[in-house]
Amino acid sequence: MAIEVEGLDVALLRSEIQRTYADVSTQPDREFIFPTGRAWALDLGYPQDLLSRVPEASCESFAGVANPFSMGPLQPGEDVLDVGCGAGMDTLVAAQMVGPSGSVTGIDMTPEMVAKTRGSAAEMGLDNVTIVEGSAEHLPFDDVSFDVVISNGVIDLIPDKDAVFSEITRVLRPGGRIQLADVTIQNPVSEESKRDIDLWAG
Repeated sequence: MAIEVEGLDVALLRSEIQRTYADVSTQPDREFIFPTGRAWALDLGYPQDLLSRVPEASCESFAGVANPFSMGPLQPGEDVLDVGCGAGMDTLVAAQMVGPSGSVTGIDMTPEMVAKTRGSAAEMGLDNVTIVEGSAEHLPFDDVSFDVVISNGVIDLIPDKDAVFSEITRVLRPGGRIQLADVTIQNPVSEESKRDIDLWAG
């Protein structure tokens, strides 16, 4: 659902989120309030054999919240969309799962993350990976383009969740599936907290 919060500057929020994740991309050794890196991914149960092939550039800037592949592996030949692909660790694990007969498209709004993912895909020699700069609320893809949509710790950052899920539904093929890892809250959030950009951006 779209969050209507009086006083929430959505443009500023977007800018701060981009700034935060640009820092995760360019300063991965910095300490953030959320866990990052390859060791964190292993703690989350990512397949070690697939993760070992992902370049350190992508793993060091991994900032996911859980493991979308814990819901089940992707199948060879599937076409996959990674919404908010970040530095590309999930994208590159997915590309190995679907193999050369499948494809993985990653989309992210942070240029530094897009560049990092493209570099890692090239380093791995993956021809089945495409990375696009753009937003989850306006996916630049045709209807019914993907068998699976994955996302990790991204949708919670976006106020207009209706738009995100509408777009995901639009681009999924009939019988397609969604494998999301994200943050949820169990208690109401105060109006003051809803306006706190730092709480949104992490």
